Amino acid sequence: MKEEEPASDERLVALRSRLEAARDLSTERIATEIREVGFRCLRCGECCRGEDNSVTVFPSEIRRIVCKTGKSWLEVVEPPQLGEWDSKGNFHTLEWRLRKEGPGCRYYSDCRCSIYPDRPLLCRTYPFYLEDGDLRVSECRGLGGAIEHRAALRLASVIKKRYLTEIEESIELVRRYRDFERGRPSPEGEGVCIVHDSEGEHPIGWNRIPDRRRRCLLGD
Repeated sequence: MKEEEPASDERLVALRSRLEAARDLSTERIATEIREVGFRCLRCGECCRGEDNSVTVFPSEIRRIVCKTGKSWLEVVEPPQLGEWDSKGNFHTLEWRLRKEGPGCRYYSDCRCSIYPDRPLLCRTYPFYLEDGDLRVSECRGLGGAIEHRAALRLASVIKKRYLTEIEESIELVRRYRDFERGRPSPEGEGVCIVHDSEGEHPIGWNRIPDRRRRCLLGD
């Protein structure tokens, strides 16, 4: 009788299959769909502000912003608040979020983005993204605007690049991820926050991310 494959192996097979399908996606088709929806950026900055604003960033993107700004890794990004506690009282979460300043992105002010040439793929493609190979659209005041075919093709190319990168990052995350026994939060001052990403595990002492422990405990 064949031994059952671990769930991680099954996820890797599915992700690699998705990656192959993603490589075959037609940017011409995506561009045509973008033009059918219509889009023109109004530079309103609404996608950069607000409590719901949350930008997922990959390690390579973080390094570019670190290099651009001269800030440290944890000055640029922070761990998400959604996660689980292990039996040793450590908090585990996935990937990174661009650090905010108040309700909005810390790099957006005076109607401009200070890291525009190095902004994450999520920002470059908003309000569009791909889900299972299909074009999806987020809420945006610029939808319905006229967009030239050449501009739509450029945007389609970046959207496809983002989709490929997301799958590639997921593959590496699953490959490196080590599961853990679930538990409860440790007493204050003990345990660490462990961020899992495509490069492995990153343990961070709570003293390096003030107020994050309380917010992870409360889930707010």
